[in-house]
Amino acid sequence: MLDISVRGYGAQRFRDAGSISRFLSGARIPPWKFVAELLDDVGECQEQPLSPDEVARVRRLHRAALRHSGVAAGPVKAALELQLAEAELDARRSTVEEGVIGDALLDRSHRIVELETRLTRLEATWVGSEPPPHHTVLESEHDVLAMQVGRLSAELETARRRGMDAEARCDMLERQLAALERNWPRPADPTGGAQPKILLVDDQPNNLLALEEVVAAPGYDVVSVRSGHEALRALLDHDDFAVIILDVQMPGMDGYETAAHIKRRSRTRSIPIIFLTAMGLDAAHSIRGYSAGAVDYIVKPFDPWALRAKVAVFIEIHLERRERGTGL
Repeated sequence: MLDISVRGYGAQRFRDAGSISRFLSGARIPPWKFVAELLDDVGECQEQPLSPDEVARVRRLHRAALRHSGVAAGPVKAALELQLAEAELDARRSTVEEGVIGDALLDRSHRIVELETRLTRLEATWVGSEPPPHHTVLESEHDVLAMQVGRLSAELETARRRGMDAEARCDMLERQLAALERNWPRPADPTGGAQPKILLVDDQPNNLLALEEVVAAPGYDVVSVRSGHEALRALLDHDDFAVIILDVQMPGMDGYETAAHIKRRSRTRSIPIIFLTAMGLDAAHSIRGYSAGAVDYIVKPFDPWALRAKVAVFIEIHLERRERGTGL
């Protein structure tokens, strides 16, 4: 209907291409604004816009889909959708940043090629042992451009990693939203192996008890510790952790430092970490957390249903990996 790629349409409508793909595949119910924009675009492309009655019918179907998603219309889903919107925004920003840096890198690379051509011609024509003054100027310009290419290449790789991380967060939040719509059934272990473990790390005993009450369920083993050092020991003593719920603010080794140690160990670096924080989700804390290796955040006081949905998805992914034989 639209002669444009998903990525092109995402750029045109300032939306993440991955989210549009999930909308179109039926994996996620899109917001009505997206549906309305798509209807307008299709109508304009075909030069036959939908009538008001047809739009109203689609709107009724959209509302029915939201109703059938059960608790999906509640505050838990609203919170997850807000996180998803933020992840999608990060993905779009990374895509734009990649384009800007890529254009700058291409420009510098072309200028280097032109300079090298001029230098080669100049070297073929000069007479005497000393190069002419403008040869030195061209060489200096070449060196500056080469330094810029190195810097831009590093920045491009960083932007790509941020984009990939944001896409991974989008996928994870999509699965959490799907878990909400399925009313969080406990994933079954298709291999009949050991029960997956959940590691809880918080220095406050009352917080640990509350977390245990929320995440404990048949089929899971819960390991609770009260410090970063105890968490590292638990990871050495036990195998098969599916997820770590880690408090950020702890005395001594805080959550960021603990996560950094976990990610440095080959045995544990692939275990997903959910940060538990009372500090809110401002940009500085988000960047620091994701840089330390977190895949998700929960803000205190947390919603137990949201946390259960997140844990259920990580258990599900863990069991899928075990079934495929990929381990963690």
